[in-house]
Amino acid sequence: MQLRGGSSKGLYFKASDLPADQASKDAVLIAAMCGVDGADQRQIDGLGGSDPLTSKIGIVSLSSREGIDLEYEFVQVVVGGNATDRTQNCGNILAGVVPFAIESGLLKAQSPQTSARVFMLNSGSVCEVVVETPSGKMTYAGEAKIDGVPGTAAPVLCNYMDLAGSATGQLLPTGNLIDTVDGVDITCIDNGMPIVLVKAEDLDISGYESRDELNANEALKAKLESIRLQIAPQMNLGDVSGKVVPKMTIIAPAISGGIIHTRSFIPHVCHAAIGVLAAVSVATACIIPGTVAQSLVSLPKAGKTYSVEHPSGEFSVSLEISHDDGGHPEVLKAGLLRTARLLSQGEVMIPEGIWQR
Repeated sequence: MQLRGGSSKGLYFKASDLPADQASKDAVLIAAMCGVDGADQRQIDGLGGSDPLTSKIGIVSLSSREGIDLEYEFVQVVVGGNATDRTQNCGNILAGVVPFAIESGLLKAQSPQTSARVFMLNSGSVCEVVVETPSGKMTYAGEAKIDGVPGTAAPVLCNYMDLAGSATGQLLPTGNLIDTVDGVDITCIDNGMPIVLVKAEDLDISGYESRDELNANEALKAKLESIRLQIAPQMNLGDVSGKVVPKMTIIAPAISGGIIHTRSFIPHVCHAAIGVLAAVSVATACIIPGTVAQSLVSLPKAGKTYSVEHPSGEFSVSLEISHDDGGHPEVLKAGLLRTARLLSQGEVMIPEGIWQR
């Protein structure tokens, strides 16, 4: 099936319908998304949309783990790279996992809502996902609205648990609140998504430029990539020259009532909005004293909902926080609102030679 999950779009498969060994599986997935030539950036011979946000895959199965309903593996098919990347999770594609499970018969819907605990194989973390299923049937129509997606739809509630160190092993992957690379101060954080925060002013930009302006700024992108490649080994990510994480996130003071204003790169293209788990990591960095975000942040005086601004609007993150003996915040749960819609279902044609290989 093809579903829109949040502000992304992807192909969803049952794990049992794919080859068991990863090399064969990846060959099939690349062919589904790109066609015969996995290096074709247009993805014109496959179902991809020539953009990282539309070159995503969710693989779903029932789980035998205690207290877990479904298992979900996220695969990013690298546009023009003839490769896959499993380093990260994707919270947008996660929003379509329970709808897919219901539509495909993996999971029986309840009424008026269906709740399922999803184990995310990429990180070993768990998310409770709640979808609207009146009369025991999946519905996509509703009044919930998220920036980056036109119109309204039924809400998909995602309550994330135990996100710290999802890909790197610890909340602050380098062990430092601030690192310096190429003379630029940065904060590396991983609370669901490994990201590198950089102040816009330290890159000689405002941070409010349009996506197209930033994508056309080759000097800026080269500087960001230099920082990314140097800091990744210190984040326990190794050589990331062919990977999409860590994601570089430029920050500036909020201008629309949020806590911070952002521009994210995945990894070399400016995001039209911001990734779900990237927003969680950004919000987390904003509430930790001593990060590069501290001097820019405008935190709400009350409540636990934090609005992260991005090029097409804002992303609200609800954080349940405790503090250790030293007063440092620990995020116990992150709640997010997403929407999803089933776009199509059927068969994708994989060239015989690729499937046999």
